[in-house]
Amino acid sequence: MGCSAMTKLSIIVPIYGVEQYLRKCVDSLLAQDLPSSEYEIILVDDESPDACPQICEEYAAQRCNISVVHRENGGLSAARNSGIEVAKGAYLMFVDSDDFIEPNVLSMLVEQIERDHLDVLRYKHQYVDANGLPYNPYKSDPYGRHNYSAEVTDGISFLNTRFGTTCYAWAFVVRRELFEDCIFTPGIYFEDTDWTPRMLIKAKRVASTNRVVYNYLLTRQGSITNATNRAKQKKVLNDKMRLVGELHRQADVLASQGKEHSWFGRMTADLVISIIGMLSTDFYAERKDYLARLKQYQVYPLRSGKPKARLINISPRLAVELLHMKNGEA
Repeated sequence: MGCSAMTKLSIIVPIYGVEQYLRKCVDSLLAQDLPSSEYEIILVDDESPDACPQICEEYAAQRCNISVVHRENGGLSAARNSGIEVAKGAYLMFVDSDDFIEPNVLSMLVEQIERDHLDVLRYKHQYVDANGLPYNPYKSDPYGRHNYSAEVTDGISFLNTRFGTTCYAWAFVVRRELFEDCIFTPGIYFEDTDWTPRMLIKAKRVASTNRVVYNYLLTRQGSITNATNRAKQKKVLNDKMRLVGELHRQADVLASQGKEHSWFGRMTADLVISIIGMLSTDFYAERKDYLARLKQYQVYPLRSGKPKARLINISPRLAVELLHMKNGEA
């Protein structure tokens, strides 16, 4: 059974171990004002060990615009890539399976995309608790340096002047052509930060909507950011190091082309500050090797006004030692 009209939008939902959240997620994707014949929901079962595969099939049997991809477990990036491979829509968006979107927002998104002939449309999100209620534990504005202007600009200008350093793939609707050589890198953490600048650099027409579309669940345990296992923490550190090197490479390419690349300095600064923090605590014994690698990346001075950044610009080694002493581990 299938829907016959042209598919304007494909929504890709990677799924693993979210049995208690999945129905709320999918129901939110169905509670929309866009005709079901104009959008599809692709549920990618990443070999989930719970009842998620059965729930996916249940929805697919009931709705003609829902399809299911069952794949061997490969992680978030691989699951998203599997969805991209089968997507039929002119535009693609991603929804994590423990999150949900606001009702009746899809037609607004498609209307703005078509009206302004966009390659990328970015929308707002809000953090929610386990009850789905708005919840922001952070002291600062969750949008940071983000500028949600509806004025159309190119992707590089958008990245440098309107975008902060918080990268989420689910914050965008993206024209399918941008994925031709810009898919997600499997097997890494921070895949969204890896993918977002690559995607935006390719985009010619980018804009935002000031409307909150996405609800991001902050409280679920077991996420990457909540990982406490030492092996996982070591991978977090190594993947941050990898990302610093990749961002440095991309900045060099843009600089050689005479293009603005200030965003990469800001993003790199945030990553290096985080890496220095990890080296001052859990990985203090391995600090020399990591500091040597950071020096090879030539990422100093950091583009940040934070006190830690100023200290790191003087001496990364001194920053690690002082933070180590402050933590009472000397």
